[in-house]
Amino acid sequence: MKILVTGFQPFGGEKVNPAYEAVRRLPAQIAGADIATVEIPVVYKKGPAAVEAAIDAEKPDMVLCVGQAGGRAQITPEFVGINYANFRIPDNEGNQPLATKLEADGPDAYFATLPVQAMADAALQHGIPAGVSYTAGTYCCNEVLYSLMYALDHRHPGVRGGFVHVPYLDSQAANLKAGTPSMSLERIVEGLSAMIAAMVEHEGEDIVSASAGCEH
Repeated sequence: MKILVTGFQPFGGEKVNPAYEAVRRLPAQIAGADIATVEIPVVYKKGPAAVEAAIDAEKPDMVLCVGQAGGRAQITPEFVGINYANFRIPDNEGNQPLATKLEADGPDAYFATLPVQAMADAALQHGIPAGVSYTAGTYCCNEVLYSLMYALDHRHPGVRGGFVHVPYLDSQAANLKAGTPSMSLERIVEGLSAMIAAMVEHEGEDIVSASAGCEH
């Protein structure tokens, strides 16, 4: 089994993005699955294109895209991506689509096809704050999630996919207002690794898998 894991480059004036910083530190194998990693741009249309290029190159069985959600205290697998872009700030090339459909012929939303509840539970079992999120926003992270699921639906049958948001790094929060949630890079890597192991363990189960949709 091969799993492709992507992480975004820095954006919004930040010098680092915890998403790719964690992704590039993942081990080469997790739970027997080979892990391929790639950095993708925070740029409208180019981010999804980079993900699909990596899918074409790596031929993975599953795809997990990772992004930063500043202000969240947990690592959060996303339940759904919506067919809508409404960028709160320009991307890294100055694009700022507002009230725009991502795919003219696409459904209003796609559910992830990874076992998101089992993934959150796995991180919690390692003592890492985690929980399923039901909104990926309307910026590049949601664009990548929705576009990934559209691409898998239309061009990569049988490949499962989804998205996880991670908090700020402690080093980022040190420069923000007091009380801003954050997590160490080591804990983010540990949490993602646990979630990927759960993806392997629960391969083929539906999105809520393994825990009857219990909330934490």
